[in-house]
Amino acid sequence: MGVAPCVGFIGLGVMGQPMALNLARAGTPLVVWNRTPARCEPLRAAGAEVAADPAEVFRRARVVFLMLANGPAIDAVLGRGTPEFAANVSGRVTVHMGTTSPEYSRGLEADIRAAGGEYAEAPVSGSRGPAEEGRLVAMLAGEPSAVAAVRPLLPPMCHQTYPCGGVPNALLMKLSVNIFLITTVTGLAESFHFAARHGLDERLLRDVLDAGPMASAVSRAKGGKLLDRDFGVQASIVNVLDNNRLIAEAARASGVASPLLDVCHALYRETLALGHGRSDMAAVVHAIESRTALTEL
Repeated sequence: MGVAPCVGFIGLGVMGQPMALNLARAGTPLVVWNRTPARCEPLRAAGAEVAADPAEVFRRARVVFLMLANGPAIDAVLGRGTPEFAANVSGRVTVHMGTTSPEYSRGLEADIRAAGGEYAEAPVSGSRGPAEEGRLVAMLAGEPSAVAAVRPLLPPMCHQTYPCGGVPNALLMKLSVNIFLITTVTGLAESFHFAARHGLDERLLRDVLDAGPMASAVSRAKGGKLLDRDFGVQASIVNVLDNNRLIAEAARASGVASPLLDVCHALYRETLALGHGRSDMAAVVHAIESRTALTEL
């Protein structure tokens, strides 16, 4: 096919940049591109090559990872709906690592395969901290040949990979995981608010939670943020709302009830309205505090 034996990575945001850095530091021959060029500089310093545009990434790489925000961003990078699309994806394995609707992914796979390419989903579970540490969990789906091409490349980014069958099962698995994540963090925020309003020592609450059976990497990370009122972003309110919407749409389409998720959706929407859209998801505590304030009027 005349394609150099390197790996492409497009999308160097909060998650994508540390993921790509881990690939580069592991010695993976890497070519990268990002809409904001400055995000590429740490990759260049780590030994990756920086492409002038997405098309160059596809020309040079056999496997191209996409860590992009949504379907329109993916379509723009791929040139979907234009003559450039087939030139970009033909003979390559395109790997969708972000979170979109399962139906979008199913349609993208069909278009890529029709254009002579291969496609895999590899969404990940984890936020910026695990991304920096190479401790993400990957869910992988696609045709066997695509999965076989992608799986050996994941270890520098993901300490565990779980094959999920065909597309869009990896994205459906990611949405299932995110229900638990969103409801867990929302419940944790409510716990800290409840304790604070009753005059309890929040550090003691943190210690009790950490010592008990509910402790997890999530409870420790988000508990620390709530304790310190540190809402520096790992997974933003805007991002959580988008994921919540995707889950709700998939639930409605399949006739599945999602009562806890619906309550969370309202709280995260209220947090956004309060001006905390770019804050970490633990900032949902602001919406809970706001509701308490309303009951005191």
